[in-house]
Amino acid sequence: MNATIRSEEIDSTTEVDSNLAAVSEVEAGIRDFVRNDIAYLRRPSVASPETAPLDASAEATVNNVNSLIQRVAGTSLAEIEKLISELESLRDLLHAEGQRVQREISGYAQLSQAAMKSTRMIADNVTQWKRAADGLRNS
Repeated sequence: MNATIRSEEIDSTTEVDSNLAAVSEVEAGIRDFVRNDIAYLRRPSVASPETAPLDASAEATVNNVNSLIQRVAGTSLAEIEKLISELESLRDLLHAEGQRVQREISGYAQLSQAAMKSTRMIADNVTQWKRAADGLRNS
């Protein structure tokens, strides 16, 4: 059992190390790009044979950084767009449900008023019948 746990720990440590190595590689690429870009901006604009290899490596670094940013941002943007779409559909659903509840409440209010009117009418009729019955008994 200890051998299994140690094996799993080694696997997770190896995975973390590879992730850290990838992050370090990207950070190094960004640092190189920034250094090359700043160095390029500080140089005179006269083209010389020494600047051509640097420009090619800087361009390659820029392309690598751009592709990395596009991959990371592309996934995030797709998820954000999906979330926005889901939230919009949820907003529409909640709006429709709010209108439905308002209609239901209005219907119940009208029904309640009609029931109150009917109850008053019945109570008034019962009161009249009771008076009429009392009048017949007294006569």
